[in-house]
Amino acid sequence: MSAALQPELLLAIDVGTQSIRALLFDLRGRLVARVTSPIEAYFSTHPGWAEQHPDYYWQQLCATVQRLWLKDASFKPAVVGVTLTTQRATLVNVDRNGHPLRPAILYLDQRTTTQLPRLRRRHRLLFKLLRLEKTIRDLQAQAEINWIRAEQPQIWAQTHKVLFLSGYLNFRLTGRYADSSAAQVGYLPFDYRRQCWAESGNWKWQALPLAKEQLPELLPPGTLLGQVTASAAQQTGLPVSLPVVSAAADKACEVLGSGGTNLQIGSISYGTETTINTTSKRYIEPIPPFPAYPSAIPGHYNLEILHNRGFWLVSWFIREFGNREQLQAEQEGLSPEQIFDRLITDIPPGAMGLMVQPTWGPGLRNPGPEAKGAMLGFGDVHTRGHVYRAILEGLGYALREGKERLEARSKVRMQELRASGGGAQSQQMLQITADICNLPVRIPSTHETSGLGAALLASVGLGLHGDFSSALGEMVRVRDAVEPQQEQVELYAELYHAVYQRLYRRVRPLYLAINRITGYPGLG
Repeated sequence: MSAALQPELLLAIDVGTQSIRALLFDLRGRLVARVTSPIEAYFSTHPGWAEQHPDYYWQQLCATVQRLWLKDASFKPAVVGVTLTTQRATLVNVDRNGHPLRPAILYLDQRTTTQLPRLRRRHRLLFKLLRLEKTIRDLQAQAEINWIRAEQPQIWAQTHKVLFLSGYLNFRLTGRYADSSAAQVGYLPFDYRRQCWAESGNWKWQALPLAKEQLPELLPPGTLLGQVTASAAQQTGLPVSLPVVSAAADKACEVLGSGGTNLQIGSISYGTETTINTTSKRYIEPIPPFPAYPSAIPGHYNLEILHNRGFWLVSWFIREFGNREQLQAEQEGLSPEQIFDRLITDIPPGAMGLMVQPTWGPGLRNPGPEAKGAMLGFGDVHTRGHVYRAILEGLGYALREGKERLEARSKVRMQELRASGGGAQSQQMLQITADICNLPVRIPSTHETSGLGAALLASVGLGLHGDFSSALGEMVRVRDAVEPQQEQVELYAELYHAVYQRLYRRVRPLYLAINRITGYPGLG
């Protein structure tokens, strides 16, 4: 297609944990072109650590965008704006020249510190009264900046700015230390209710001590953040001065791109983290005192329940135990997940008594930082296929648990689920989710919903759509649905109540004993 006939296009760059995607959408929300670059998720120099070099993300981003122009030269002049969405809570500290001082610490990192900043007496008394002392200590112990301050004081002394990955990459694109308020999910002194940096007297400045000047300027999602610099243009092939519009964190963009705009719609993300979100105009903490996160829609909130190792667990299993299926996938030109989907077609729901508790990554509360994963019910009838199905079912149970928590907090029953992320391409996962949650699972027209949500924000920010409502109506569509099957609904309900819901509290003492004896996962 010639440049003259090419419609206006929006470039959404989606920097995930396992890949970087350059996605071109038109103003109808249609995915015109896509380039995906697999990336090394992280490296680990100590057990439980997860790090990656910030420059690695930038170099891979540039290479991915450059490959987009090789597909069709007419794309470049048709692009009217670019926006960026990234994995959350991956921390980068840079010096006065904007150069990273150490590897980025990913949200998957499990390191902790025992050298905790001391809170003021009135805050200590308040948290004691509310029985939140341990929760606050755990939060401080897991905060990356507290670890860096304690363990690498020379790095902290040189730190000019503390950024999440989105802020760092926005800086590389525009030369401006600015980020979306809807990308601030992690251990920084952010006021989630007001969606801005916390006021000066807030306890978070003591729990996470840094100067406000070390943080980026925050802008609402869907506003002009800057323009592509000459240096960034040379490295990416983007036009100089192309508008860069603020987006939101990847999960918030997924919720928007799947059409999850109210409390009756549960937006599921089958990503490295598996999450379930709803969107609310009211601020509601999904698990007090943990906050509701900023929605990609300004002034709204996402209530979220997450499991740190979601579809990462599926990738882990395939990598470690699926060599045969990987070879078969290469021979047939399919993904390993498609081969495993086929493998478990004849394995009955319930995986013949095999149950997985998918806490390969611990949390702050229920499951707590001591949690580990568990597989229960092995017998000599079980194969790799049974284990694979049990993993998918374990993730389904975790999603149901999250769904019920959100409904209890919001006092609104969900009527449907929307599925996003790589796992949404698995028909088996979709059916398992529908059966376990007893709700229809609707599939957006593209599984690239985080990129679509970011492009939607760019369309509003550039005035190409008048407001969020009209942009949603034009760009977001649902193509089909998976309905629950009643016989499976009843089986899964019994397994969920009689086994899954009881499993964590039964094995928690054993997790604590493992930590005491082995020192892993290191609770501080």
